[in-house]
Amino acid sequence: MKRFLRALNGEAVWPPPVWLMRQAGRYLPEYRAVRAQVPDFVGLCTSPDKACEVTLQPLRRYNFDAAILFSDILMLPWALGHGLEFKEGEGPVLPKLRDEAGMAALDPSRVSDRVAPIMETVRLIRAGMKKEGFDDTTALIGFAGAPFTVACYMVEGGGSKEFAAIRGMAYSQPALFQRLMDTLTEASVEYLAAQVEAGAEALMLFDSWAGVLSPNLFRQHVIAPAKRITAALKARYPHVPVIGFPRLAGVMVGAYAETGVDGVGIDTGTDLKLAASMLPAHVAVQGNLDPLAVVAGGDALKTETTAVLNAGRGRPFIFNLGHGIVPPTPPENVAALLELVRGA
Repeated sequence: MKRFLRALNGEAVWPPPVWLMRQAGRYLPEYRAVRAQVPDFVGLCTSPDKACEVTLQPLRRYNFDAAILFSDILMLPWALGHGLEFKEGEGPVLPKLRDEAGMAALDPSRVSDRVAPIMETVRLIRAGMKKEGFDDTTALIGFAGAPFTVACYMVEGGGSKEFAAIRGMAYSQPALFQRLMDTLTEASVEYLAAQVEAGAEALMLFDSWAGVLSPNLFRQHVIAPAKRITAALKARYPHVPVIGFPRLAGVMVGAYAETGVDGVGIDTGTDLKLAASMLPAHVAVQGNLDPLAVVAGGDALKTETTAVLNAGRGRPFIFNLGHGIVPPTPPENVAALLELVRGA
């Protein structure tokens, strides 16, 4: 079994398997060259050959223990018929879903056809991994945005600092909000299942804004949908592990284990050892190096990496960042990081 999958199977593998969130991205010159060939980001995500190529690029440089499908968490609302545009310097821009009319415009029946290019990407990645000699050792991760985080972008119309609109909707329009969450939960199950059918060997749920909710709403709209998604996927694919990333969850990370996930991603601001102590011993911990330590390199990178390694030692553990690689990251610093982890 691949080292990454062994860790998610409850084994304390050492040195730990390593991959990095956003390992395919703007910090790599070869990625920027491919990105320049398409007019917009959605076009890149729906171009199987190009999305496959950028997924494989970091494997060629660094031989990570896992690859992750190159796509975006907002491709699911796009597939449901919700508008989506990525504006340079601004990020994603979406229509603001605030009422029944916005809900009525979502069409789950169209998802399968619209995500077909993404499933072709998954198939091409597995074929490419095999052709280039990675398939025996490197696992392929499929992913989706968790329902609450996806809903954040749909309700707010993009990113936000306070997420006041979505929190307000959860309190003042609970029935409408629950319908949105149910729609996203059911669509996420089918979307992730299709990725497994296409060749994904593990799955990840990104709940980037989980930590903006009160504990009560966290249980309702982070834990409950993740539990539904995980249970539905496990019923179909009992041997495909699921990682959850409830970013900014803080002390709620222990309760998040109720979802039944096989691994929990820990963000940069959370003490890894403390978070691990809140989780069952068989659940893999993934994280949580500060991406800015990789930008800095040198002694800072060594000190922070050593601290993360020490915190994860002795239990199922996957080395990763606490959030995604940032564009200014020198590629040679990523190589230095990999040397530290693999020499542990």
